[in-house]
This record gives sequence, structure tokens and C-alpha cells, in this order.
Amino acid sequence: MRALGIDIGGSGIKGAPVDLEKGELTEERLRIPTPDPAGPEAVTEVVGRIVRHFDWTGPIGVTFPGVVLNGTTMTAANVDPRWVGADACGLFSAAAGRPVTVLNDADAAGLAEVEIGAAKGESGVVLMLTFGTGIGSALFVDGRLVPNTELGHLEIRGKDAERRASDSARERHDLSWDEWAERVEEYLRHVEMLFSPSLIVIGGGVSKKSEKFLPKVSVRTRVVPAALRNEAGIVGAAMAAARL
Repeated sequence: MRALGIDIGGSGIKGAPVDLEKGELTEERLRIPTPDPAGPEAVTEVVGRIVRHFDWTGPIGVTFPGVVLNGTTMTAANVDPRWVGADACGLFSAAAGRPVTVLNDADAAGLAEVEIGAAKGESGVVLMLTFGTGIGSALFVDGRLVPNTELGHLEIRGKDAERRASDSARERHDLSWDEWAERVEEYLRHVEMLFSPSLIVIGGGVSKKSEKFLPKVSVRTRVVPAALRNEAGIVGAAMAAARL
């Protein structure tokens, strides 16, 4: 069985069909830069373009970088604020011409990693963190998702954690990998103190460069890079669509 996964990020919107048994993309993913401003009309148009590109008529899952409750987007930290309160499910379904499942982007990535990736078979508390334009989070207890945790907005030194420790913050402040690793470690120690996870999985675009910073991060919890790297959101969105 296959489903189409579309992952909306702060810098790019990417999608591809997914083999749900293997958790692999069956075609080369299509990536389109996130519109600026990233309002509902512009983002919805890109989602429609991706669906048409693959001539897709099966299940479709779309991630969103914010809190999603019953298909409605409740926050929009890294996209246009007009998304707050928007009927994302209705908008994307209209653009796709068929029903669409919508969920938080980090939750989708976490679902994929728990199902077939770095957290497969892990019991207890597992935390997935995606480092990109912001910091996304997905919290699991014995494999069950606690949705919409948004732990990138925890306060560190008087600021949202993602303002200090996201990958975009590393680029914005021109930090070396060592300097950024210190900020990541400070953030991980904070979430470790709050949730006592047995495993932390690091995802997002920076996960493919994990050898540059993870060896420099020292915390009590075992920390591993996402097995699916930056494709976890696409795979998890497709899995969520197939389930619903």
C-alpha cells in the first residue's frame, strides 16, 4: 500500500509517494520553496501542485509546523499568522480534490521513527526533536503519541529555545558546530530534566550532519540521529493518512 506524504517546513514544502510497508519513498521527492509570505492561499496552492505532480488519487497526509487540532491549525510560529484558526484540512482537501489528513510536522516525523526508524521497539518515554527553521517535538509513551507538545517554545535564557538552538539560529548567528552543540546540549538537558526520556531522536535537515555536532553533546539520555533523516515527516504523514 502507498500514500502520499507532504511535509510543510519553514523553508521548503516537499512531498513524495511512500511505500508504507518499507517506509521508503517510491519516487523522487518534489521540493518547492515555502512561499513568502507563507499564508494559507499560497501554501495550499503548493500542496495542490505536489498532488498534481504525482497525479495522486490515494491517501494523502500533510504536515504543518504548528499545533493541529481536528484539522484546524492553532499556532503558526514559523509561517504566516493567518494560519491561526484556519481549516487546514478543508483547504488542503479542496486543493487536492480528495480528503487529506493533517498533523503536526514533528508528530509525523516521530510516528515514522517509532514505527520503522531509530525508535522502533523502544518502550518508555521517547522524545523526537526536529531541528530546522524552529525546533519541533514529538513525545511518545510506550509507543503512543502525546500530540502537539511544541517543546521548541520552552524558555531558555529568557527566549524561546528555538530562537537559540534551532538550525536556523546556528546559521543566523554564524555559529560553529562546537558553539551550536553547546546550545543544543543546554536545551537537551532542560527537556531531559522535564521528561526523563529513555531515548532522544534528533531529526530535521541537520540530522544528516549529525556527526558534526552530536559527538560534542553530552547528556544522560541516549541520543541518536533519525534513521529516516529529513524524510521522516513525509513518511509519517503518509502513515497517518493510511491509518485514518
